[in-house]
Amino acid sequence: MPPPPSSTLVPRIKVQLKLSIARLRMVQKRDEALAKTQRRAMAQLLEQGKTDSARIRVENIIRSDIITELHEILELYCELLLARAGLLAPGAAPPPPASASPPPAASAADGQACDPGLEEAVHSIIYAAPRTEIKELGQVRALLAERFGKEYVLRAAENRDAKVSPRVLKKLSVAPPKPELVQGYLEEIAKAYGVDWPPGRLQAEAEAAAAAAAAEAATTLMKKSLAGNLLGDDDEAGAREELSKATPPKSFKPTSPLHVNPPRPTTENIHPKVTLNKVELTPTKRPAAAGKKPAEKKGGSIADGIPDVDELAKRFAALKR
Repeated sequence: MPPPPSSTLVPRIKVQLKLSIARLRMVQKRDEALAKTQRRAMAQLLEQGKTDSARIRVENIIRSDIITELHEILELYCELLLARAGLLAPGAAPPPPASASPPPAASAADGQACDPGLEEAVHSIIYAAPRTEIKELGQVRALLAERFGKEYVLRAAENRDAKVSPRVLKKLSVAPPKPELVQGYLEEIAKAYGVDWPPGRLQAEAEAAAAAAAAEAATTLMKKSLAGNLLGDDDEAGAREELSKATPPKSFKPTSPLHVNPPRPTTENIHPKVTLNKVELTPTKRPAAAGKKPAEKKGGSIADGIPDVDELAKRFAALKR
């Protein structure tokens, strides 16, 4: 039977976890800086019409992004172990229930058990440490082996108990990226650097924006026409003054504290969207209430601040009494 872990093991693990977190963050910043340079080069290839070369070289960017996402996951696991370091102390793990099946041979031989709340993090770090360039994770792995025993580490390294995070397994896969992912990356790079790829994309976006602006202008004109017909030409000035007194300005309304930030694209979701109750949101707009039309932009229209035409008619009928 191996000797029990020393009392200084947990402080040593905490030190190595802090070093691992710092190194993971530094590597992520380095890779993000390199990715910007590589994306700019991909945009130049697309602008020059070298699509085949861009499709091959963009796989390096995809692989770099996958490794960065893996580092983010491992950083979270390190933070979890650091926050729950007390559970790594010898004797801190709760004993298994009497009705449960007997523990595996490794735990019985080593006399050490891992807390269920730490199993996924411990197994994932042990599995991923030798497959990354972060040397500090290797030190954490060695200390975990000292804590739980070599047989436990071997089982985790081979994922015999299937406790390694599926996301970690996916990020460490060596399978080539799917054609849909490659296409999505090229489209996002072209959009970010203003390159007309696929050819005609900029023209299609301009036509769509023009159509949306025309529809918005038509809606505004229709509301103005309805308000003018309802008021009449003679009493429009007086009614405007009365309406301004009866209807509070928009500035009186409380502003929403909700601020929607655009999500960052990932290899699992290259075209991210923000949704609320299955309604797509844009980063610069507030979610519209169900069954209501979006609010008009600020302007000099008499229809500003009017919920609907029927309510407007009721207000003026009350004013004429």
